[in-house]
Amino acid sequence: MIDITKAANIILYLIHKQTTALNDRKLELMLFFMEYNHLQFCGKKIVNEEFIKTKREPKALFLNEIFELIKAEEILEEDDERVFFIQEIMDFVDIDIVEKDGFKELKFKKHLEEFEESLFTKDELYSMQKVVNLYKDTSSRSLANECFKLDIVREKSLDEIII
Repeated sequence: MIDITKAANIILYLIHKQTTALNDRKLELMLFFMEYNHLQFCGKKIVNEEFIKTKREPKALFLNEIFELIKAEEILEEDDERVFFIQEIMDFVDIDIVEKDGFKELKFKKHLEEFEESLFTKDELYSMQKVVNLYKDTSSRSLANECFKLDIVREKSLDEIII
């Protein structure tokens, strides 16, 4: 199961590091590289998100579902576990729904909470910093293209789990 508190703190971290054009798509791609890097060097993931291959880029299975619900402004039943996850994210960051030509994207802004470094190991922080240093100023499109340079992505079929 995904660690939503760590995921929310990674959003805060990316905001703190002034990641350019941070929206839901770029967040998913940055998180993919963080998870991939950490898995390669430490044998485990940071937030335990799964990513599937799509035509354009890897998609975070759980976070993408949550983000799509937020964009749709769908009202969920109180006992729906996804309500907890949405609330957990929104406890850490403000989310704006921005309408573009034919689609919506989410923009993230710092809320009251500060990035909680103590949630992460030194190795996790290193993996996060490495990805931020490489890609914080990279466009979502270029990040998506970077993903397809990885054998692990190219070798998978569409809709197959990458990591």
